[in-house]
Amino acid sequence: MRLFQILYVYLRLGLQNELQYRANFFVQGFLSVLEVSAGLAEQHVIFSQTDQLGGWKPAELRALLGVFFIVGGFINMLVAPSMRRLMEDVRLGTLDFSLTKPEDAQALVSVRQFEIWKFTDIVLGTAVLMQALFSLGATVSAERLALFSVTLLAGMAIVYSFWLMLATCTFWFVRMDNILYIFQSMYDAGRWPLSIYPGWLRLLLTFLVPVAFAVTVPAEMLVGRLDPVMVIASFGLAAFMLVLSRWFWTVGIRHYSGASA
Repeated sequence: MRLFQILYVYLRLGLQNELQYRANFFVQGFLSVLEVSAGLAEQHVIFSQTDQLGGWKPAELRALLGVFFIVGGFINMLVAPSMRRLMEDVRLGTLDFSLTKPEDAQALVSVRQFEIWKFTDIVLGTAVLMQALFSLGATVSAERLALFSVTLLAGMAIVYSFWLMLATCTFWFVRMDNILYIFQSMYDAGRWPLSIYPGWLRLLLTFLVPVAFAVTVPAEMLVGRLDPVMVIASFGLAAFMLVLSRWFWTVGIRHYSGASA
């Protein structure tokens, strides 16, 4: 409950801060609509030449695109801004302000920076996903929807843990920004099914950069293409990554020398 209270406080502060620049809403909304439209246009061009891509039918691939934008919106709204703020605070020595507060420092640095206009990506991704579900019709059961929601949350937990560990590396290395940009570029590969990539790249996007568990696994669960073993693997990896990132964070904190050190 304390974490949700902290999340609410920072969300409200982020909203108040962003409302000072309301034109950002229209700009971000336009850019999000443009990006989603471009993704749908790409799929339209592909399926004008074939009836499937890597074994995925049009409605299934739209569901994958919807999940891609939902998870991407979560990353760009909360995870990426908070992790970049953490990296900046470590370099400047201002992380002290979080470490001296009477709350868990990891929780504070994980939710303190919101770019609320990125929520438009989540809204548009949900709209694309709903349209895909309508096209799929009765093939999507309530049980499948429930498992989709759980695997989506597990994917978000994996992505958060991965970003936290990358940001924590700043305790040892001066700048890690380029690595975050590389991850963002590789995440873009998640808008397409992993089956279209060569084997070495599928392994990379599954085990090194968790794009598969963040995007492909929830989408496959929704459209009925997922092996039950992968569902268990998704839950197990989410739990492992959360524990590992917490341990890595505590090790990093011990190597931190801030302004008050």
